[in-house]
Amino acid sequence: MRIVIAAVGRLKQGPERELAAEYRKRAEQVGRAFGWRDIEIVEIRESRAGDAERRRVEESIAIANVIPERAIVVLLDERGSSLDSAALAAMLRQWRGEDRAAICFVIGGADGLATSLHGQAKLKLAFGAATWPHQLVRVMLLEQLYRAGTILAGHPYHRT
Repeated sequence: MRIVIAAVGRLKQGPERELAAEYRKRAEQVGRAFGWRDIEIVEIRESRAGDAERRRVEESIAIANVIPERAIVVLLDERGSSLDSAALAAMLRQWRGEDRAAICFVIGGADGLATSLHGQAKLKLAFGAATWPHQLVRVMLLEQLYRAGTILAGHPYHRT
């Protein structure tokens, strides 16, 4: 199963990029044991449209174009469900059994995502009630994928 992260914006050189690369590498390594082929990150160019609704629509269209066919879609959304790491790991295990080619995690830009993408989501996931910059959300998602992988593998990284 492929893991795809479709994210509006680019991670520039710096500590966020380095940390994201480290957690991506770790998650890919631990995930191979239970069928994750790789973690693909697709960076979507931020819209330069003059108004927020137009930016939302343009970015959402670009995201929709990179979501793999028959993928499970998970939106990172501050109004979504807050799952603990064990629950996320359990969902990943369940989805692996659904014979889907991919899980696509979507990280929107500063203006959010169009309603059409919200309708495709199997899960809306929040990392708490706070609003986070998309660069940090990507790092936190990659860390949670690594953590979920270690939970599924019985590795001691995750402690309760």
